[in-house]
Amino acid sequence: MLEVKNLTKRYGSNTAVDHLTFSIEKGRIYGFLGPNGAGKSTTMNMITGYLAASEGTVLIDGHDILKEPIEAKKRIGYLPEIPPVYTDMTVKEYLLFAAELKKIPKAERASMVGEIMERTKTHDVRDRLIRNLSKGYKQRVGIAEALIGYPDLIILDEPTVGLDPAQIIEIRDLIRSLGEKHTVILSSHILQEISAVCDHIMVISHGRLVASDTPENLAHSMSDTVTMHMEVRASENEVKEALSGISGLKAIRFDESTERGIVKAVITSDAATDIRETVFRKAAEKRLPVLDMHSDRMSLEDVYLKLTGDTVPAAEVTATDVDTDKKEDGDVNTTSVTADGKEEE
Repeated sequence: MLEVKNLTKRYGSNTAVDHLTFSIEKGRIYGFLGPNGAGKSTTMNMITGYLAASEGTVLIDGHDILKEPIEAKKRIGYLPEIPPVYTDMTVKEYLLFAAELKKIPKAERASMVGEIMERTKTHDVRDRLIRNLSKGYKQRVGIAEALIGYPDLIILDEPTVGLDPAQIIEIRDLIRSLGEKHTVILSSHILQEISAVCDHIMVISHGRLVASDTPENLAHSMSDTVTMHMEVRASENEVKEALSGISGLKAIRFDESTERGIVKAVITSDAATDIRETVFRKAAEKRLPVLDMHSDRMSLEDVYLKLTGDTVPAAEVTATDVDTDKKEDGDVNTTSVTADGKEEE
């Protein structure tokens, strides 16, 4: 579907994107994850042809984005971080205009726009001016525009930035539904965003691709050890004796327990060896009641820190943001129309 080879972008002596190479398969949701300034948006702009690369090639379904821009761009739907909508148009007018620009046959435009408005849940606001919509609905309109022509590849750059928590959930659900019929690339610096939506994650740091895999495999491959927590009705010495000699076990330590007669053991083992069953059997042989046992692997947050050296990104919207944005991002039903036809909250 998409092949990126040796993609590089330089601004003078500064290298924003440094020899990226990767490929995208059909029918999956991919996530570009990285801190602000990592090169995610620059990469997206080069993939979509908005920005020329200093080096490298981008092939969309076999078509070079620079040598065959018309054929390549037919297969792309793009939503930049700030939706490029005409705010003096109604939603329906704008989408019909976008369909005309994309050379959709006139006989097909109305039905296509109607179906896309239903998919993006913008049908109820089709006759409202875009400037009077909340930011969440403007994002939906931007996604609807990207869907015009039913392109194979949908590229979304920070689609939930600045939205309140309810709107973020709605946009995530919409993105998941897009993945049923399209290949989707989602750019974000928010860990929760990527882990909640994407099938495959590409981590970018300082313009370079530092990891590419599923969320589960990333955590597994980056972890050298597994930590297992146990609560056992026994003494520390009894637990040590029962578990001694287990292959793959690296260390045992004990945390303070608030319950008399119960010890909390923290067992570190080799990630390549699953020792859970062996530990349970050893404890059973010594008649040591195991009250709780669970394992912890490296989380996506840990992987992010290890790969980028960055701080873990916080959620995009705080409680304060929601309070201050209530008027702008309120429900559509809170809007009324005055006698002069102007919509207001």
